Amino acid sequence: QVQLVESGGGLVQAGGSLRLSCAAHGSIFDINDMCWYRQAPGKQRELVAAISSGGSTTYADYVKGRSTISRDNAKRTVYLRMNSLKPEDTAVYYCMFRDNWSYDDYWGQGTQVTVSS
Repeated sequence: QVQLVESGGGLVQAGGSLRLSCAAHGSIFDINDMCWYRQAPGKQRELVAAISSGGSTTYADYVKGRSTISRDNAKRTVYLRMNSLKPEDTAVYYCMFRDNWSYDDYWGQGTQVTVSS
């Protein structure tokens, strides 16, 4: 059984910063992609950033230049640092890990990020 535990969300003023963390627990040891998605009320879930097992990163245009995704393989953890936050960044943020053996995707429970203007 695999569980992803997220932390770091909260309420922040526009222009502020947050760092989200997501750690894997259970039987997942060789993680391919680690990703962050977000879902705002009434909108579809969308990819924010991703990092491959080799360290290659991908960012959505709306966070490019003000966010950094990183991973610690020993800790089975992915991080998302977000700067210059805007009210439109308000959403529930979800992490997703892809198992490199089974190619199963595992999702976290989501962490709320609210940016006040």
